[in-house]
Amino acid sequence: MAVRILLADDQSMFRDGLRAVLEREGFEVVSEAGDGRDAVRLAQQLRPAVAVLDISMPGLNGIDAARAIHKLDGERIPVILLTMYEEDAYVLEALRAGVRGYVIKSQAAADLVAAVRDVLRGAVYLSPGICEVLVDACRTNSEPAADPLTDREREVLQLIAEGNTTKRVARTLGVSVRTADSHRARIMQKLDLHTTADLVRYAIRRRFIQP
Repeated sequence: MAVRILLADDQSMFRDGLRAVLEREGFEVVSEAGDGRDAVRLAQQLRPAVAVLDISMPGLNGIDAARAIHKLDGERIPVILLTMYEEDAYVLEALRAGVRGYVIKSQAAADLVAAVRDVLRGAVYLSPGICEVLVDACRTNSEPAADPLTDREREVLQLIAEGNTTKRVARTLGVSVRTADSHRARIMQKLDLHTTADLVRYAIRRRFIQP
């Protein structure tokens, strides 16, 4: 039986290319998603052998989607993250989120198949060059500051930064408007930010959204 893979990226042409690469090697892409929320929903519904997620997706970024999938099924749905970012902060955050593979998008055609095979046997796969980033981080004792936000607060922040009203945030998350407002207030207090524009700039710096 072919290995079943969930593929999530907001660029349909890029997904088409990755699907072709994976299917040529005998894997089965059981479903595709264009945003992080759909990726989590499909992972819960389909229970693929591997989930391949872009780091920058609307609704829910790849790292937070990986956290949600990890909570769904622990190690039974290993996540491979596709990313343009090679900075140690993003690599370390991804690994802490339970990601088993970290593949640079420019190398995806060459690296993705190897990544899938490695995570299926329980290993961790890092694109060439990423190991050096981690070694340098260890040598310099570089450790990213702890994230002051909860998982839910990051979700709310990303939705606000994408231009959603509080009502729409509440509807998307299935909570009351009052609860969504409370999340927004706590985010601004924790980050010492005062306007929506400040929130957007913070979300761009954290790569939750792209400018």
